Amino acid sequence: MNRLTEAAIPNLLVNFRGNLMFRILFFASAAMAAAPAFAQTVDAVQYGPRPYYLIDQMSDGPLKEKLLSCSGQDAKPSLFSIGHRGAPMQFPEHTVESNLAAARMGAGILECDVTFTKDLELVCRHAQNDLHTTTDILATPLGSTCVAPFTPAGGDTAAAAECRTSEITLAEYRTLTPKMDAADRSATTVEAYLGGTADWRTDLYSAEPATLMTHAESIELFKSLGAKFTPELKSPSVDMPFNGFSQADYAQKLVDEYKAAGIPASDVWLQSFNLEDVLYWIEAEPDFGAQAVYLMDEYNIDGYSPMDPSTWPNTMAELKSMGVNYIAPPTWMLVTLANDEIVPSELALQAKAAGLKIITWTIERSGPLVRGGGWYYQTIADVTDSDGVTYEYIDALAQDVGVEGIFSDWPATVTYYANCMGLD
Repeated sequence: MNRLTEAAIPNLLVNFRGNLMFRILFFASAAMAAAPAFAQTVDAVQYGPRPYYLIDQMSDGPLKEKLLSCSGQDAKPSLFSIGHRGAPMQFPEHTVESNLAAARMGAGILECDVTFTKDLELVCRHAQNDLHTTTDILATPLGSTCVAPFTPAGGDTAAAAECRTSEITLAEYRTLTPKMDAADRSATTVEAYLGGTADWRTDLYSAEPATLMTHAESIELFKSLGAKFTPELKSPSVDMPFNGFSQADYAQKLVDEYKAAGIPASDVWLQSFNLEDVLYWIEAEPDFGAQAVYLMDEYNIDGYSPMDPSTWPNTMAELKSMGVNYIAPPTWMLVTLANDEIVPSELALQAKAAGLKIITWTIERSGPLVRGGGWYYQTIADVTDSDGVTYEYIDALAQDVGVEGIFSDWPATVTYYANCMGLD
């Protein structure tokens, strides 16, 4: 519902009840409320209290002084600040509401992780097989479509389920209600299984149903918010080709939806963990391929170390020679410790030497840092003992590693830093 109509309705109710104009406006407003509102605007960027909370936790020093000196700055969007599935620390990921929150926190780039439905429509979902943890599908008749129906916990066996977008049509997908990504593995009922939200997240903004999006609708929304785009082509959970839909078809359809919307390639950073997808874009869609991002999950290789080039499947120079211009390793792969200082890893040094641009993921995904920070902080766990380390981490990634942008589950944190340091 637009702002003018929303403000006008109370007066119309009082002054024009029974009036034909009132009836027209009222029913038009009701129709607008019932339809997904993908066009939104952001009046002003706001940080909220979290950046200041994190700064308060920092040890005294030049970085803290610099960040404190920016406490009165005007907040503005920054391309350095990337909304990771929106703002999923508190909002259901990949929803209109989550991305609107991210844009209001100054994320200059927003993400739609892309997968496909049974009828081959592209939708925003972190994985093709995550509907059982990110929606209410198990509590609906569509639970019968799940490739692994809900099984309760019992003995030493955890509760489990697996539900895929590829098992339902787009029309069926639209009937689902998104929720915080979580599951209670100790549950013996579906209702309990759909809970499990981490205690450092919240269900406060899930009380009202959030709005799912197709990929095309995310383009419309992000454009209206003044943001740029970083879609990720997710690895299918099904064998490809799927109903005649090949991996190349999948990668091409992603690009085609930007072209259909009139989005310039310079505003889009396509992403994939599959190097072959990136090489496809470089060859078939060179304008888009020039900014295609190779997401790096090479840490899954036995014996891999970001400090030991002999364990890498490709050197940084080899990636560059293939036409890759952007890489995106997780934060921990880009740093190490030297005398308790956060410094660039060998991977980061060699990437910069090869002329690769670096984006990284994900700040504020691990929860409170007082216990070492978790997976995203594993190479600096010895100095991770408070939330204040967040800004030391961001600063090392920005100033020493030289990353182009940082994904965050709460973009205001990165936006504040970017604004303070003069990063666009």
